[in-house]
Amino acid sequence: MKCLSCQYEMPIDQHQILCPKCGGLMEIIVEPLKDFSFSKLRGKGVWRYKELIPGSYKSIVSINEGNTPLIKSSNINGNLYFKFEGLNPTGSFKDRGMTVAVSSAVSLDYKTVIAASTGNTAASASAYAARAGIKSFIVLPKGKVALGKLAQSILYGSVILEVDGSFDVAMDAVMKLYKDLKIVYPLNSFNPWRLEGQKTIAFEIIEELGVPDNVIVPVGNAGNIYAIWKGFNELVKVGVIDRIPRMIGVQAEGASPIASAIIKGKDTPDFIENPDTIATAIRIGKPVNWQKAVRAIKESGGTAIIVSDSEILDAQKTLARKEGIGAEPASATALAGYFKAINDKIVDKDEKTVLILTGHSLKDPDSMTKADAKRILVNPLHIEKIILGEINGSNS
Repeated sequence: MKCLSCQYEMPIDQHQILCPKCGGLMEIIVEPLKDFSFSKLRGKGVWRYKELIPGSYKSIVSINEGNTPLIKSSNINGNLYFKFEGLNPTGSFKDRGMTVAVSSAVSLDYKTVIAASTGNTAASASAYAARAGIKSFIVLPKGKVALGKLAQSILYGSVILEVDGSFDVAMDAVMKLYKDLKIVYPLNSFNPWRLEGQKTIAFEIIEELGVPDNVIVPVGNAGNIYAIWKGFNELVKVGVIDRIPRMIGVQAEGASPIASAIIKGKDTPDFIENPDTIATAIRIGKPVNWQKAVRAIKESGGTAIIVSDSEILDAQKTLARKEGIGAEPASATALAGYFKAINDKIVDKDEKTVLILTGHSLKDPDSMTKADAKRILVNPLHIEKIILGEINGSNS
């Protein structure tokens, strides 16, 4: 394990989350395995790759996460693929990391877990804690969590703590609590063990598609783009692949500290006090994993893109109406970023590109209702006439 801030190194210790020397973020470095091959693996999902997941787990808490579909575009571009993480058990990519983090908590004999969240982490943490039979506390920014995600946390039985302020206020509270009160295990992505589950997205892409040219990822708290890059990087180390795709991060206009820094050529981002975007899952102004995300983007030769809320909603509608895929706004950010990358000649249409669709559309029902649609109050006797009129009108 190595600290990103002070460079302190130590042997892998599952008890360790933050640097014992300076309190900075730790990176887990996996040593290359000899004779590793996907063909030798058995099972499906995250734990299919247990050889590449460090740590000792006396109990695995799983809801069959991972093994999500990689969907080839039918109507946008034949070289475009969608990794639809919305088909994980609680509807987002967070389940991949949560199975590892909660399994680690249980293996270390923790009885209580906690997480700050914009919504998806809350839903996932609540579900996996329930599965493990342990207590969970979720810290949410009051009034700023999409209905579907809040409803999930309620259903799974977490204790919900709402704070006045943004997600960053909630995250600061959780980090302080973890440092002060060691009896609660944190499930946010400053916990490097969670990212060990999320890196399996890369493994599944390689098994099914080989190495794409680009992978485009929505960026909020910034752990996922790093985790996916880390997965590709580890496959290079074990000799499965010989190159890493360009990692392209996309942020919403009102919450884009990392993308702004990369575009301006700055080493560190200027954090945003009151981030605002329709894409609530990435409405984060002070991403805890910014160092990891910047490293993943730069070392892969990638870049970052900023898109507006209107571009995000247009992309969400396009994804649904051209590809039949219902994804929440944060996921659609990836497609909005792809369109901008094509337009700005950052990405070529002939390049094989994978978009990470991080969450299901049902997570945020309010956003779906913003799409234009014909809703006609009719007399049942007139339905045939209206249908024929619509058909003839659309063909004219």
